Order: sequence, then structure tokens, then C-alpha cells
Amino acid sequence: MERKWMHKGYEIKEGLKPGAKHFQYFYLISEGGQKKCNYCVWIEEDALSLFDQSKDYDAVVSSQRDAWSNWVRGKIDASDFRNVVLKIAKDDQKEIDLTEMEEHLSMK
Repeated sequence: MERKWMHKGYEIKEGLKPGAKHFQYFYLISEGGQKKCNYCVWIEEDALSLFDQSKDYDAVVSSQRDAWSNWVRGKIDASDFRNVVLKIAKDDQKEIDLTEMEEHLSMK
């Protein structure tokens, strides 16, 4: 289920990470065929039911795609080309810079 679209001259490819044990939705940002960065949405297992009671990944994507795409547009508009994860837990959500915050990425 990969989609492609453009924003301000950047190509965005998006889709679920195949075979992932946890919900991971990726946005690959490219300019002129060269990778610029990745933005990712990770939802912890206990938070999935906040988006879909059956925890169906496709249903979660369908219900949240517009909001996440707006988040991506905002990052591009702000020229924020860090590799960033939007990690969503049951009680909160936070952005994590992948290059600086590796210890926060555990989905255990």
C-alpha cells in the first residue's frame, strides 16, 4: 500500500513497513531522486485501539493519513529534514530525532 505524492518539489513515498511487529508508517522524502530524510509514525501496541478497536493497521492508516500528511507538510514547510519518528503512546505522543535519541525507540 505505497502512495506517492509531491509537496513543494519534494517527492513523498509513504506506506506501512512490511512485516513490522509494531505499527510503523514511513514517509520517505526525496528531492531530485535523492533521499532527503525519513519521517515515521510509530504507534505502541496499547495505543492502537485509540484509532481502531480491532487494531487493523489499514483502518488506522485510513483514519489518520490526512493528519499525518499534514504533519509531513509542516516538517517540509519548516525545512526540518531530520529523520524523525512521531511515537504515539496511549498517554502521549512525541517527536524523536532518530540521530540523537536512539534509546527512545524501543517498542518493548
